[in-house]
Amino acid sequence: MLYLSGHHIGYVTPALADRLAEVAQVARTGTTLTLLEEPSRLNDIAAAAGLRFRNEDFDVRAQADGPVLAKLDRGALPSFGVIGVGVHLNGLVRRSDGWHLWVGKRAADKKLDPGKLDHLVAGGVPAGLTPLETLIKEGCEEASLPPELARQAKPVARIAYAMERAEGLRRDMVIAYDLELPEDFTPAPADGEVEHFELWPLRRVFSTVCETDDFKFNVNLVLIDLFLRFGLVAGEEAGRLRAALS
Repeated sequence: MLYLSGHHIGYVTPALADRLAEVAQVARTGTTLTLLEEPSRLNDIAAAAGLRFRNEDFDVRAQADGPVLAKLDRGALPSFGVIGVGVHLNGLVRRSDGWHLWVGKRAADKKLDPGKLDHLVAGGVPAGLTPLETLIKEGCEEASLPPELARQAKPVARIAYAMERAEGLRRDMVIAYDLELPEDFTPAPADGEVEHFELWPLRRVFSTVCETDDFKFNVNLVLIDLFLRFGLVAGEEAGRLRAALS
C-alpha cells in the first residue's frame, strides 16, 4: 500500500517500492510504503523511478470524490495504483426501428487497445477539469461533437473497477453519460484517436459484447449498464450484473 500525506493513495509492486526507496525519502512498515516527500514532488519521484509519462497530469485522491492531494502524470497512475477518473458517453439515436448507438474504432497506432471498438466519446479527467468539462473537451477533439450538444449529456452511472493490466494496476472510476443525438448528426474523427464511427442497432452492440471481446475492456462495463437500463437483460442475470456493477 502506498501512502502520501497520511492518505492511502495507491499500491506499488515490491520492485517499485525498492526503486522508490532509492530515489525518495520513504518509510516502510510491513506492506506499507509512505512517501515522506512534499506532494508537489510526486511527478519528480515518478520520473526518477523511471516510470512512463504521457505529459498529462491527473489529480491524485484517496477516494474518487475526495480532496486533491497531489498531481501525477497519467502514464504513472497504474504504476502507483492511483485512482483515475474517466468519462464515457453513450451516443444514442432513436430511429423508427429502435435505438442505435454510435460506435468508434480506435486507431491502430493507439498505445492502449489499438483497433478495439469504443464509445463515441471517452477519456480520462485531467487535473483541474470536472467530468462534464472533460466530456465537452473530448467530444470536440474525438468526434467533432458540438459543445452545445455535449452539454445535454446526462450522467447515468458510476462504475468502479480494479484490474491488473500490462500498464499496471488500473483503479478507475468511470462516469457514464447518455446523450440522445439527432438523426442528422454524424460524428467525425478530429484528433486521430479514432479511425471512424459507425451507427449500430443497439441489438448488434448487445450481441457483439456477448459473443466477442471486440470492445475495449472498460467499454463493456458501461455498455452492460446501458443494456440493463434499456431492458436488454432481465431476470436473474440482470440481478447478478447489477450486483457486479454496484
